[in-house]
Amino acid sequence: MKNAATLQEENAQLKAQLEEKNALLQSRERRIQTLEELIKQFNRKQFAPSSEKLTQDQLDLGLFNEAESLDDAEGELDAAPDTANTLEVPAHTRRKKPRVSLPAHLPREDVLYELPESERVCPHDGTQLKVIGTEDHEQLEIIPAQAKVIVHRRQKYICPCCEQHHAIACKPKQPIEKSIAGPGLLAYVATQKYCDALPLYRQSEIFKRVGLELNRTNLANWMVRCGQLVQPLINLLHEQLLAQPIIHLDETTLQVLNEPDKAAQSTSYMWVMGSFAKQPAVLFHYEDSRRQEVPLALLDETVNAIMVDGYEGYGKACTDYQIARLGCWAHARRKLMDAKALQKKGKTGKADQGLAFIQKLYALEKAMKDQPPDERYRRRQDDAKPVIDKLHAWLEKSLPQVPPQTAIGKALYYLHSQWDRLIRYLDDGAYPIDNNRAENAIRPFTVGRKNWLFANSQAGAKASANLYSLIESAKANGLNPYEYLKVVFRELPNAQSVDAIEKLLPWSASLNPELM
Repeated sequence: MKNAATLQEENAQLKAQLEEKNALLQSRERRIQTLEELIKQFNRKQFAPSSEKLTQDQLDLGLFNEAESLDDAEGELDAAPDTANTLEVPAHTRRKKPRVSLPAHLPREDVLYELPESERVCPHDGTQLKVIGTEDHEQLEIIPAQAKVIVHRRQKYICPCCEQHHAIACKPKQPIEKSIAGPGLLAYVATQKYCDALPLYRQSEIFKRVGLELNRTNLANWMVRCGQLVQPLINLLHEQLLAQPIIHLDETTLQVLNEPDKAAQSTSYMWVMGSFAKQPAVLFHYEDSRRQEVPLALLDETVNAIMVDGYEGYGKACTDYQIARLGCWAHARRKLMDAKALQKKGKTGKADQGLAFIQKLYALEKAMKDQPPDERYRRRQDDAKPVIDKLHAWLEKSLPQVPPQTAIGKALYYLHSQWDRLIRYLDDGAYPIDNNRAENAIRPFTVGRKNWLFANSQAGAKASANLYSLIESAKANGLNPYEYLKVVFRELPNAQSVDAIEKLLPWSASLNPELM
């Protein structure tokens, strides 16, 4: 017979083994849950719509009228419909869509239809019919791209007496000397690639259909030369950006095949910095890395504040230059949206709670977007700050309740780690709430990258950055990118001073109003 002490010792050992197995089982269950969430995330990114917009039903649920009232330790609540408060929605009536109006500035060509002479007689009394007007129908036609050759003839002179003195008339400098490409053609190719995401090899095929043999190598070389040509204008854009009180920054990947000491498959980066104040400007910058030295080179001590995501590479520049760093609420919301997408159907949980708080902040921003900065500052202090205080209290309570490796755990930990930066926008009415303007500016590059996939050389990547900069800055100022580039390629080679170059900045009053 075992004594009581021995039995207690064996019981303690068995209990410890059971607890160890339970801990291991829970660990495996959490790992399985994490892997299942990853699979769902991959499927959602691959097949689901990318919109982050919440439906009106989601915003109007009575359950979410007071986000802070949701307090479920398990993170999920049954969202059963309330039949007692069900409303009948009347049948939807679709509004008739207006007809497309044709712009007044387009040239018009009249085609007149007349009755034959034999039909211009009244069948009742034989009287000759009189014209009383026309019944008009406008129809839009398109004329495919037309090419023409401009022959630059420089008049030559000679003294008729001595025949020793010769002279020749000057012609303006061209964007690419001794090239067949004129400013209009270069602007057309650049706009097609960098504005409309049409790769050069496709453009080459299009040119063949109109009888022009312009191979991809020629087009690529022209774009590199154009990118080098506009460098003085890019330098002025950079100076203009550094003078702005708030700068948006973002970066995205880029593959460059021929980089020194790097494999062709390695990753480089396209950085974008923008200001969207009275004179909006967008600047793209190519670098072969994502190191913290890049923001240090792009920024300086004159910058007051930057709006960026959670990437820590911006930290040294903010510390060295004493720059206020603003966090992006759109990134925090996006992570909660990812977690919400992984919830079971018919369930609401912590992701919905966090989204409800953030949605209130965005509703306040939308309501006062046209107000001056001092009024926005007052409204943020009076209306937004109480919502943020409630959100922070909810966050601190919810954080210990979620596993860090789950989607909701990652979302809440991101919100917690970025909190001081996120609430920084309350300090100034001119500060933005998110970095969406920079993401919208960089989107044309990411769309184009899906088509042309990579840059062949560093020179090509730098040229692309410069041309993207001019096109996106032109769009931000309401200019037609093609018309703007045509003016730049025509005038910049002949600009002999800084003042002459400044007149080509996209907000310059000297630009032809027809570019608008």
